[in-house]
Amino acid sequence: MSKLPDFEGLAIFAKVLQMQSFVRAAAELQLSKATVSKAVSRLEAKFGVRLFNRTSRRLSLTEAGKQLAERAAHILAEGELAESEGIANAAAPRGHVRLAAPMSFGVLQVAPILPEFLDRYPEVSIDLHLSDAHVDLIGEGYDAAIRIAALPDSSLVARTLVAMPRYLVASPKYLAKFGRPNHPLRLTEHRCICYASTVGDTWHFSHKKGGTATVRPTGPLRVNNGDAMMPLLLGGSGLGILPDFIMREALDDGRLKVVLPDWRVSGGAVHWVTPPGGRRPKRVEVLGDFLAERLSPRRSKELDRNRR
Repeated sequence: MSKLPDFEGLAIFAKVLQMQSFVRAAAELQLSKATVSKAVSRLEAKFGVRLFNRTSRRLSLTEAGKQLAERAAHILAEGELAESEGIANAAAPRGHVRLAAPMSFGVLQVAPILPEFLDRYPEVSIDLHLSDAHVDLIGEGYDAAIRIAALPDSSLVARTLVAMPRYLVASPKYLAKFGRPNHPLRLTEHRCICYASTVGDTWHFSHKKGGTATVRPTGPLRVNNGDAMMPLLLGGSGLGILPDFIMREALDDGRLKVVLPDWRVSGGAVHWVTPPGGRRPKRVEVLGDFLAERLSPRRSKELDRNRR
Protein backbone atom coordinates (compact mmCIF):
# COMPACT_ATOMS: atom_id res chain seq x y z
CA MET A 1 0.00 0.00 0.00
CA SER A 2 1.35 3.41 -0.92
CA LYS A 3 2.24 5.88 1.80
CA LEU A 4 -0.19 8.63 2.75
CA PRO A 5 0.62 12.12 1.47
CA ASP A 6 2.53 14.31 3.87
CA PHE A 7 -0.58 16.21 5.05
CA GLU A 8 1.25 17.65 8.04
CA GLY A 9 4.07 19.00 5.90
CA LEU A 10 1.61 20.49 3.39
CA ALA A 11 -0.41 22.13 6.18
CA ILE A 12 2.74 23.57 7.77
CA PHE A 13 3.88 24.86 4.37
CA ALA A 14 0.49 26.58 3.94
CA LYS A 15 0.68 28.09 7.42
CA VAL A 16 4.17 29.50 6.74
CA LEU A 17 2.80 31.06 3.57
CA GLN A 18 -0.23 32.40 5.44
CA MET A 19 1.88 33.94 8.20
CA GLN A 20 4.71 35.00 5.86
CA SER A 21 7.18 33.81 8.48
CA PHE A 22 8.57 30.54 9.80
CA VAL A 23 8.72 32.04 13.30
CA ARG A 24 5.11 33.29 13.30
CA ALA A 25 3.89 30.03 11.80
CA ALA A 26 5.65 28.10 14.54
CA ALA A 27 4.04 30.29 17.21
CA GLU A 28 0.61 29.94 15.61
CA LEU A 29 0.93 26.15 15.41
CA GLN A 30 2.57 25.92 18.84
CA LEU A 31 5.54 24.12 17.34
CA SER A 32 9.24 24.85 17.46
CA LYS A 33 10.76 26.77 14.57
CA ALA A 34 12.99 23.76 13.93
CA THR A 35 9.94 21.50 13.48
CA VAL A 36 8.40 23.93 10.99
CA SER A 37 11.64 24.25 9.06
CA LYS A 38 12.10 20.45 8.94
CA ALA A 39 8.54 19.98 7.62
CA VAL A 40 9.14 22.38 4.74
CA SER A 41 12.58 20.88 4.08
CA ARG A 42 10.98 17.43 4.02
CA LEU A 43 8.57 18.56 1.30
CA GLU A 44 11.37 20.16 -0.68
CA ALA A 45 13.39 16.94 -0.48
CA LYS A 46 10.34 14.91 -1.56
CA PHE A 47 9.56 17.15 -4.55
CA GLY A 48 13.20 17.84 -5.38
CA VAL A 49 12.64 21.61 -5.60
CA ARG A 50 12.81 24.63 -3.36
CA LEU A 51 9.44 26.02 -2.26
CA PHE A 52 10.58 29.30 -0.70
CA ASN A 53 13.22 31.85 -1.50
CA ARG A 54 14.48 32.86 1.92
CA THR A 55 16.50 35.86 2.97
CA SER A 56 16.98 37.45 6.38
CA ARG A 57 14.28 40.00 5.61
CA ARG A 58 11.97 38.43 3.05
CA LEU A 59 10.13 35.20 2.31
CA SER A 60 8.76 34.53 -1.18
CA LEU A 61 7.49 31.55 -3.13
CA THR A 62 9.42 29.89 -5.93
CA GLU A 63 7.53 28.84 -9.07
CA ALA A 64 7.17 25.34 -7.61
CA GLY A 65 5.90 26.84 -4.38
CA LYS A 66 3.31 28.89 -6.25
CA GLN A 67 2.01 25.76 -7.95
CA LEU A 68 1.66 23.99 -4.62
CA ALA A 69 0.30 26.93 -2.60
CA GLU A 70 -3.41 26.75 -3.49
CA ARG A 71 -3.73 23.01 -2.89
CA ALA A 72 -1.77 23.20 0.36
CA ALA A 73 -3.95 26.09 1.56
CA HIS A 74 -7.04 24.00 0.79
CA ILE A 75 -5.62 21.07 2.77
CA LEU A 76 -4.92 23.39 5.73
CA ALA A 77 -8.40 24.94 5.61
CA GLU A 78 -10.15 21.58 5.36
CA GLY A 79 -8.05 20.18 8.20
CA GLU A 80 -8.78 23.16 10.44
CA LEU A 81 -12.50 22.91 9.66
CA ALA A 82 -12.60 19.18 10.36
CA GLU A 83 -10.74 19.67 13.63
CA SER A 84 -12.93 22.57 14.81
CA GLU A 85 -16.10 20.62 14.03
CA GLY A 86 -14.75 17.62 15.89
CA ILE A 87 -13.86 19.74 18.91
CA ALA A 88 -17.27 21.40 18.82
CA ASN A 89 -18.99 18.02 18.81
CA ALA A 90 -16.77 16.74 21.59
CA ALA A 91 -17.46 19.91 23.58
CA ALA A 92 -21.25 19.64 23.37
CA PRO A 93 -22.86 21.17 26.46
CA ARG A 94 -22.81 18.54 29.16
CA GLY A 95 -21.60 18.26 32.72
CA HIS A 96 -21.82 20.28 35.91
CA VAL A 97 -21.62 24.07 36.36
CA ARG A 98 -20.94 25.68 39.73
CA LEU A 99 -22.44 29.16 39.61
CA ALA A 100 -22.37 31.84 42.32
CA ALA A 101 -24.88 34.70 42.32
CA PRO A 102 -26.07 37.43 44.70
CA MET A 103 -28.94 36.22 46.88
CA SER A 104 -31.74 38.56 45.78
CA PHE A 105 -30.77 38.61 42.11
CA GLY A 106 -30.42 34.85 42.09
CA VAL A 107 -33.86 34.31 43.63
CA LEU A 108 -35.73 36.94 41.61
CA GLN A 109 -33.96 36.91 38.24
CA VAL A 110 -31.82 33.80 37.76
CA ALA A 111 -33.73 30.90 39.36
CA PRO A 112 -37.02 31.59 37.48
CA ILE A 113 -35.35 31.19 34.06
CA LEU A 114 -33.16 28.17 34.81
CA PRO A 115 -35.91 25.62 33.97
CA GLU A 116 -35.83 26.91 30.40
CA PHE A 117 -32.05 26.48 30.28
CA LEU A 118 -32.22 22.94 31.67
CA ASP A 119 -34.89 22.03 29.11
CA ARG A 120 -32.68 23.41 26.35
CA TYR A 121 -29.54 21.64 27.62
CA PRO A 122 -30.69 18.45 29.36
CA GLU A 123 -27.15 17.13 29.82
CA VAL A 124 -26.07 20.14 31.89
CA SER A 125 -26.64 20.39 35.65
CA ILE A 126 -26.19 23.51 37.78
CA ASP A 127 -25.12 24.04 41.38
CA LEU A 128 -26.47 27.54 42.09
CA HIS A 129 -24.83 29.08 45.15
CA LEU A 130 -26.69 32.17 46.39
CA SER A 131 -24.82 34.54 48.67
CA ASP A 132 -24.10 38.24 48.87
CA ALA A 133 -20.59 37.39 50.05
CA HIS A 134 -17.79 37.99 47.55
CA VAL A 135 -16.82 34.42 46.59
CA ASP A 136 -13.35 33.41 45.49
CA LEU A 137 -14.01 31.80 42.10
CA ILE A 138 -10.66 30.09 41.83
CA GLY A 139 -10.12 29.18 45.47
CA GLU A 140 -13.66 27.86 45.94
CA GLY A 141 -13.84 26.07 42.61
CA TYR A 142 -16.62 27.99 40.85
CA ASP A 143 -16.99 27.93 37.09
CA ALA A 144 -18.60 31.37 36.98
CA ALA A 145 -20.23 34.07 39.07
CA ILE A 146 -22.79 36.80 38.54
CA ARG A 147 -21.82 40.11 40.11
CA ILE A 148 -23.66 43.42 40.33
CA ALA A 149 -21.04 46.07 41.00
CA ALA A 150 -18.21 48.05 39.54
CA LEU A 151 -15.59 45.37 39.05
CA PRO A 152 -12.10 45.93 40.44
CA ASP A 153 -9.14 45.22 38.19
CA SER A 154 -8.28 41.54 38.37
CA SER A 155 -7.24 38.56 36.30
CA LEU A 156 -10.86 37.37 36.13
CA VAL A 157 -12.62 37.49 32.78
CA ALA A 158 -15.75 39.68 32.90
CA ARG A 159 -18.63 40.11 30.47
CA THR A 160 -21.45 42.59 30.96
CA LEU A 161 -24.80 40.80 30.73
CA VAL A 162 -27.19 43.72 31.19
CA ALA A 163 -27.29 47.23 32.60
CA MET A 164 -28.75 47.35 36.10
CA PRO A 165 -29.27 50.92 37.35
CA ARG A 166 -28.84 51.58 41.04
CA TYR A 167 -30.49 54.48 42.81
CA LEU A 168 -30.13 56.34 46.06
CA VAL A 169 -33.61 56.16 47.59
CA ALA A 170 -35.57 57.06 50.70
CA SER A 171 -39.18 56.91 51.81
CA PRO A 172 -41.42 60.00 51.88
CA LYS A 173 -41.50 59.57 55.66
CA TYR A 174 -37.72 59.86 55.92
CA LEU A 175 -37.53 62.84 53.58
CA ALA A 176 -40.29 64.66 55.47
CA LYS A 177 -38.43 64.18 58.74
CA PHE A 178 -34.79 64.70 57.70
CA GLY A 179 -35.05 66.65 54.46
CA ARG A 180 -33.67 65.94 51.00
CA PRO A 181 -29.90 66.35 50.38
CA ASN A 182 -29.02 68.52 47.38
CA HIS A 183 -25.52 67.12 46.81
CA PRO A 184 -23.83 63.76 47.50
CA LEU A 185 -21.42 65.40 49.95
CA ARG A 186 -24.40 66.34 52.13
CA LEU A 187 -25.07 62.65 52.72
CA THR A 188 -22.62 62.76 55.63
CA GLU A 189 -25.40 64.61 57.47
CA HIS A 190 -27.90 61.80 56.86
CA ARG A 191 -28.70 58.35 58.20
CA CYS A 192 -27.36 55.96 55.56
CA ILE A 193 -28.20 52.28 55.44
CA CYS A 194 -25.09 50.64 54.02
CA TYR A 195 -24.69 47.48 52.03
CA ALA A 196 -22.06 45.41 53.81
CA SER A 197 -20.24 44.24 50.67
CA THR A 198 -19.86 47.70 49.13
CA VAL A 199 -16.25 47.87 47.97
CA GLY A 200 -14.34 50.21 50.25
CA ASP A 201 -17.54 51.37 52.00
CA THR A 202 -17.81 54.27 49.58
CA TRP A 203 -20.57 55.57 47.35
CA HIS A 204 -19.53 56.95 43.96
CA PHE A 205 -21.67 59.40 42.01
CA SER A 206 -21.40 61.15 38.65
CA HIS A 207 -23.51 64.14 37.61
CA LYS A 208 -25.38 64.04 34.31
CA LYS A 209 -23.75 67.37 33.34
CA GLY A 210 -20.29 66.34 34.48
CA GLY A 211 -18.50 66.07 37.80
CA THR A 212 -18.11 63.27 40.31
CA ALA A 213 -18.40 62.84 44.05
CA THR A 214 -17.34 60.12 46.48
CA VAL A 215 -18.90 59.71 49.90
CA ARG A 216 -18.14 57.46 52.87
CA PRO A 217 -21.64 56.95 54.25
CA THR A 218 -22.40 56.60 57.94
CA GLY A 219 -25.57 55.41 59.57
CA PRO A 220 -27.26 53.17 62.09
CA LEU A 221 -27.15 49.89 60.19
CA ARG A 222 -25.25 47.76 57.69
CA VAL A 223 -26.79 44.75 55.97
CA ASN A 224 -25.44 42.17 53.53
CA ASN A 225 -28.63 41.58 51.55
CA GLY A 226 -30.62 43.98 49.41
CA ASP A 227 -34.03 42.57 50.34
CA ALA A 228 -33.20 43.09 54.01
CA MET A 229 -32.75 46.80 53.32
CA MET A 230 -36.24 47.24 51.94
CA PRO A 231 -38.22 47.24 55.25
CA LEU A 232 -35.71 49.70 56.70
CA LEU A 233 -35.97 52.04 53.76
CA LEU A 234 -39.76 51.77 53.59
CA GLY A 235 -40.02 52.38 57.34
CA GLY A 236 -38.03 55.61 57.14
CA SER A 237 -34.98 54.36 59.05
CA GLY A 238 -32.58 55.90 56.54
CA LEU A 239 -31.66 56.23 52.89
CA GLY A 240 -29.65 53.76 50.83
CA ILE A 241 -28.62 52.48 47.44
CA LEU A 242 -30.30 49.49 45.81
CA PRO A 243 -30.48 48.07 42.28
CA ASP A 244 -33.61 48.69 40.26
CA PHE A 245 -34.84 45.09 40.23
CA ILE A 246 -35.30 44.97 44.02
CA MET A 247 -37.23 48.21 44.48
CA ARG A 248 -38.95 48.82 41.13
CA GLU A 249 -42.47 48.27 42.50
CA ALA A 250 -41.81 50.55 45.47
CA LEU A 251 -40.57 53.28 43.12
CA ASP A 252 -43.55 52.87 40.80
CA ASP A 253 -46.11 53.14 43.59
CA GLY A 254 -44.34 55.97 45.42
CA ARG A 255 -43.33 54.12 48.58
CA LEU A 256 -39.73 55.06 47.77
CA LYS A 257 -38.38 58.20 46.09
CA VAL A 258 -35.16 58.65 44.14
CA VAL A 259 -32.85 61.03 45.97
CA LEU A 260 -30.41 63.16 43.94
CA PRO A 261 -31.99 62.24 40.57
CA ASP A 262 -29.38 64.27 38.65
CA TRP A 263 -26.59 62.11 40.07
CA ARG A 264 -25.95 58.61 38.75
CA VAL A 265 -24.76 55.90 41.11
CA SER A 266 -21.80 54.00 39.63
CA GLY A 267 -21.58 50.26 39.16
CA GLY A 268 -24.97 49.70 37.59
CA ALA A 269 -24.46 46.51 35.58
CA VAL A 270 -24.75 42.75 35.90
CA HIS A 271 -21.52 40.95 35.04
CA TRP A 272 -20.72 37.35 34.13
CA VAL A 273 -17.33 36.56 35.62
CA THR A 274 -15.17 33.52 34.95
CA PRO A 275 -11.67 32.46 36.05
CA PRO A 276 -8.71 33.38 33.85
CA GLY A 277 -7.33 31.00 31.31
CA GLY A 278 -8.25 29.62 27.92
CA ARG A 279 -11.60 28.84 26.42
CA ARG A 280 -14.31 27.90 28.90
CA PRO A 281 -16.05 24.50 28.73
CA LYS A 282 -19.05 24.52 26.42
CA ARG A 283 -21.47 24.09 29.33
CA VAL A 284 -20.18 27.33 30.89
CA GLU A 285 -20.23 29.22 27.59
CA VAL A 286 -23.84 28.33 26.78
CA LEU A 287 -25.00 29.26 30.29
CA GLY A 288 -23.38 32.67 29.97
CA ASP A 289 -24.94 33.16 26.52
CA PHE A 290 -28.34 32.06 27.81
CA LEU A 291 -28.26 34.50 30.72
CA ALA A 292 -27.20 37.34 28.43
CA GLU A 293 -30.14 36.52 26.16
CA ARG A 294 -32.76 36.11 28.87
CA LEU A 295 -31.63 39.02 31.03
CA SER A 296 -31.69 41.52 28.17
CA PRO A 297 -34.02 44.47 28.88
CA ARG A 298 -36.61 43.26 26.37
CA ARG A 299 -36.74 39.69 27.68
CA SER A 300 -36.74 40.87 31.30
CA LYS A 301 -39.84 42.98 30.62
CA GLU A 302 -41.54 39.95 29.08
CA LEU A 303 -40.72 37.89 32.18
CA ASP A 304 -42.07 40.62 34.48
CA ARG A 305 -45.33 40.76 32.51
CA ASN A 306 -45.72 36.99 32.72
CA ARG A 307 -45.32 37.11 36.52
CA ARG A 308 -48.20 39.55 36.96
